Amino acid sequence: MFHAKKSPPPISDAPDRTRRALLAAAPAALAAPLLGVGGYAWAQAAPRKLTPLSFAWNQTSFCLTPIAVAKETGIFEKNGLDVSLINYAGSTDQLLESIATGKSDAAVGMIFRWLKPLEAGFDVKVVAGLHGGCVRLIGYKPASIARIEDLRGKTIGVPDLGAPATHFFSVYLKKRGIDPEKEVTWRVYQRDLLGLAAEKGEIHAIADNDPMAFKIERDSKGQFVELATNIHGEYHDKSCCVVGINGNLVRTNKPVAAALTRSLVEAYDWTARNIEESAKIFLKYTTNMTLAELKELYATLNLHHHPIGTDLRDELADYARDFKQLGVLKASTDPVKYADHIFVKVL
Repeated sequence: MFHAKKSPPPISDAPDRTRRALLAAAPAALAAPLLGVGGYAWAQAAPRKLTPLSFAWNQTSFCLTPIAVAKETGIFEKNGLDVSLINYAGSTDQLLESIATGKSDAAVGMIFRWLKPLEAGFDVKVVAGLHGGCVRLIGYKPASIARIEDLRGKTIGVPDLGAPATHFFSVYLKKRGIDPEKEVTWRVYQRDLLGLAAEKGEIHAIADNDPMAFKIERDSKGQFVELATNIHGEYHDKSCCVVGINGNLVRTNKPVAAALTRSLVEAYDWTARNIEESAKIFLKYTTNMTLAELKELYATLNLHHHPIGTDLRDELADYARDFKQLGVLKASTDPVKYADHIFVKVL
């Protein structure tokens, strides 16, 4: 049975009183006339004063383009929020601790990295999935890797053993009859050395996030072949990046949590409809991708998939079940109770 532990001690005992006071004073007008977006119905925000909110993200992640879109096109403001974007590059535990202790109000991250730390009891609530895609497994054709089945007895290069791609494709292989611990070797390399390692015969496949895996495959002149992504098969309609909000904020000011969730879903829908404009917006935030590359990468994502409510809870329970079978989550963890604990419905 899943038992939530107490949240880890805060990094600092000094609370951000100004932001908390402003959040507490957020107007109830966040719940007004209903507006249909992306297949859901929710309240259109019309507050008189914008509520400040700090949001942590990794601005080099192309799949988070809609966050930049929400900022640049005024979607956050339309929903009553004055969002400050924090470019965060620390560890997952540090990020979740930052949210749990109020250093930042919310953040986005990959569920494959969040599942284990959230089991420890961080006071962070998952309110929405954002999209599917952005993790890729590619095989090196000169090593005779053309199908998933060819990986049995082979070595897969990864950026680290706790990376989202390592965990996800361990589950993926296990479901297809390949033991990820006994029949596959996972070897760690720097991201920019993965392609070279394959050429030298040290690895036979690469599992990594895009855009790195995408670029290696594209630039290899046919030497690499895509074996799978995290929207293949049964994962086609599951999200990988999720939004987490400080638990106390969700409990004390649900309208603000709803406004943030609504803004992000609107932004993902807008991006899906406006690929060219979205790519141009994101070019302000990245230096390692071109407009053409961004547009090509967007086509690999499921930008229309952003579950909330029971749909999100069910996805989290499915992932928890997968990761429990893999040994990442505790054997005593109940996937359904775990999902109910880390998720909250705000819309």
